[in-house]
Amino acid sequence: MRSRQYGPDLTPPWKRRQPAPEVPADPGLVVEEVSTGFCGAVIRSEKTAQGLTVTLEDRFGKHRVFPLEPRGFLLEGRVVTLVRPAAARAPQGPVRTASGSIAVPGARARVARAGRIYVEGRHDAELVERVWGDDLRIEGVVVEYLEGIDDLPAIVRSFAPGPDARLGVLVDHLVPGSKESRIAAEVTGEHALVVGHPYIDVWEAVKPSSVGIPAWPRVPRGQDWKTGVCAALGWPSNTGAAWQRILSAVGSYKDLEPALLGRVEELIDFVTVPVG
Repeated sequence: MRSRQYGPDLTPPWKRRQPAPEVPADPGLVVEEVSTGFCGAVIRSEKTAQGLTVTLEDRFGKHRVFPLEPRGFLLEGRVVTLVRPAAARAPQGPVRTASGSIAVPGARARVARAGRIYVEGRHDAELVERVWGDDLRIEGVVVEYLEGIDDLPAIVRSFAPGPDARLGVLVDHLVPGSKESRIAAEVTGEHALVVGHPYIDVWEAVKPSSVGIPAWPRVPRGQDWKTGVCAALGWPSNTGAAWQRILSAVGSYKDLEPALLGRVEELIDFVTVPVG
């Protein structure tokens, strides 16, 4: 039986949940995230692969990234829904890609080049796509991951790099005396380039401040690095979920360490050198 007064919803009007007011997430606005209690000033709001997000900075300089969800924040004790500012939704002037390049509206992806960029693992590939994806599609560069580089010399020989099919390889933990440096030294030839960053894993190439941590933990030798990082930070031991947490904090090149930025840009330049 339906109430004529209330219709199909039998909840009295004074008990129904009212929609939270929408408030623009302007930089400097101080809010509290309802589920965690994290309180901070808005640093930026942006559209990412995971949806609309906002980055907050607390009084200690710690950053956290949260989804822009309805009724997700408290403003002066009142529940509100943060929305992107009008200026962020309709930017003026040149639009830039996540890598900092000027975007080309309506540009179609170029037919893939014969050249390639290889990276060590899936996380490396996802991070490169996150920041340089638009640029790579316009240039027609395909990024593939190898699941490790132990067989790199044989992989390079099988690829057979040439003037019209250059090969670039990005290696983790490429420091003097490392296993990775010895393997990379076996790759020679003017049409193949191996470069690397100093971090044990590409996770470390994301700035700690972007992830909302003071620093990446030091993990004792002999312990799985990713598992050790999760334990030290008090995160669940699911490294896949941890990576998604890290990746969601990356909105542009500004969230990455220069040691990685320079190497990826170098590889893109190398494989896109005009033939002839």
